[in-house]
Amino acid sequence: MRRMEYAIECSRCGREARGLLDFRCQCGSPLRVKPLSGFRRERIAAKERGLWRYSSFFPYVNEREAVTLGEGWTPLVELSDGLFLKLDHLNPTGSFKDRGSAVLISALMPLLRGSVGYVSEDSSGNAGASIAAYAARAGLRARIYVPEGASGRKVEQARAYGAEVIRVSGSRERIASEAQRPEPGKIYIGHILHPLFRDGIRSLAYELAEQFGWELPDTIYLPTSAGTLLLGVLDGLRHLEESGIIDGLPEVVACQTEQVSPLYHLLKGLKYVPPSKVDSIADALIGTSPPLLDLMAEGLRGSGGDAEVVSEEQIFEAFSELAKRGFFVEPSSAVAYAAYKKRLESGRASRGERTLIILTGSGLKSELRPR
Repeated sequence: MRRMEYAIECSRCGREARGLLDFRCQCGSPLRVKPLSGFRRERIAAKERGLWRYSSFFPYVNEREAVTLGEGWTPLVELSDGLFLKLDHLNPTGSFKDRGSAVLISALMPLLRGSVGYVSEDSSGNAGASIAAYAARAGLRARIYVPEGASGRKVEQARAYGAEVIRVSGSRERIASEAQRPEPGKIYIGHILHPLFRDGIRSLAYELAEQFGWELPDTIYLPTSAGTLLLGVLDGLRHLEESGIIDGLPEVVACQTEQVSPLYHLLKGLKYVPPSKVDSIADALIGTSPPLLDLMAEGLRGSGGDAEVVSEEQIFEAFSELAKRGFFVEPSSAVAYAAYKKRLESGRASRGERTLIILTGSGLKSELRPR
């Protein structure tokens, strides 16, 4: 699907999507959104104090029909000299996923208005709650498919927004399969595969560049599982670089747990054997075989990025330390801070560098408490 300012096409064969509801190419590969016009600062809607200040860079959304809960423009805090935290867990539903949900639902709303069916999503928790919230805001019915053991608070959050929650036993892939299984009235908008959700995360890169005065830090650490955050940030950074807004890309470090680290292993040329059961305290990072894995590896290699893996003990220590310093995030968010600390201790990071840690999910969603 190609318009004057954007194209939606296959990440492998280049075939154009047929419409905004497409989430996979006919060849089976993931789709991606390509901006066809450059980023220009004068196109920022300066009076807006949220994601929609960048509305002109999401031209497939009719601004007058944007579905919003006030997402975006989350705080940037300097934790210590040169070390910054992006508090994206302070988005409306307590997760960075609101960026993708807002753009996805806003883009599809004209196509879904008046539908007697429902939107279908598969999620380990945060994305399901977010999609449920934005569906509610748009007046749409939602059905969220979650792992059998998904965190209770995230499940209850999705239910509170009026969504129907379906628990599915088995692998993450089986949950996705159930959510996609054709049924009367079902419209699948899964956040992992749908390119518009991933594209909404581009807004985070724009926001960071603007908040840093268009001089981004040397290194960005972010937690990685399904890849929507990583790929969205990389796409946004590339758009800024290609538009001449920033000089070069920061090193983006994708941070994973020892249990769930397929990207780390692929990038390092190591064999990955997933555990028979994932029981990490980072319960939002559970995708042992993510469908966007090759795209993630390709994106990191092409941008000079890296990956890091951390232990359960390192995650808990980081989670507790952040809380003691006033930042209560879920353990999955703390994975990025744990990876930074690991690299600092090994000498692969320096306190003299300008460094950013992206915090992605609220600690209020976690059953775990710091010691």
